[in-house]
Amino acid sequence: MADPQLKVLGVCGSLRKKSFNMAALRAAGELLPAGMALTIARIDDLPMFNQDVLDAGIPEPVRRLRSELAQADGLLIASPEYNFSLTPALKNAIDWASRPPDQPFQDKPVAIFSASLGPLGGARVQYDLRRILTQLWGHVMPRPEVFIGMAPGKFDADGRLTDETTRKFLTDLLAGFRDWIVRMRKP
Repeated sequence: MADPQLKVLGVCGSLRKKSFNMAALRAAGELLPAGMALTIARIDDLPMFNQDVLDAGIPEPVRRLRSELAQADGLLIASPEYNFSLTPALKNAIDWASRPPDQPFQDKPVAIFSASLGPLGGARVQYDLRRILTQLWGHVMPRPEVFIGMAPGKFDADGRLTDETTRKFLTDLLAGFRDWIVRMRKP
């Protein structure tokens, strides 16, 4: 009997319409190994985290995100680097989702990659994400690491990933992520 389809939730840390990270996340959806499916979450409609708002009741967009995270077998994050760290939108999504009860990062397999205009490919955002998500008991896959540097030259005008080396890196990441999800599953 075949294993059921692994549900992967993609989150893009950029809100730009022509985000290289969103384009790479969409490419990842095309490159997934058999037995995996990607759904991309929205984070652009989340209010800024405010404990007063939370105390009044969890906003519907936050409920939706928390539910999507809880139902996913794994979380795939693509994010640019802003000022050597996370984007405000991604940090806000993590802050909302991480509040009790039942924060959905607990024991969740996570894979990370990043794309940037510069040569480092967003390396520093990945280290901050690893630190934050590990503190929330997410199981962040240690390798392979994928840093898509000099991103404008790797996508066409329609946002399609055209660089074969980068496609190979993403393919390897996703194959490793499939194995990581299976490895991290609770018995």
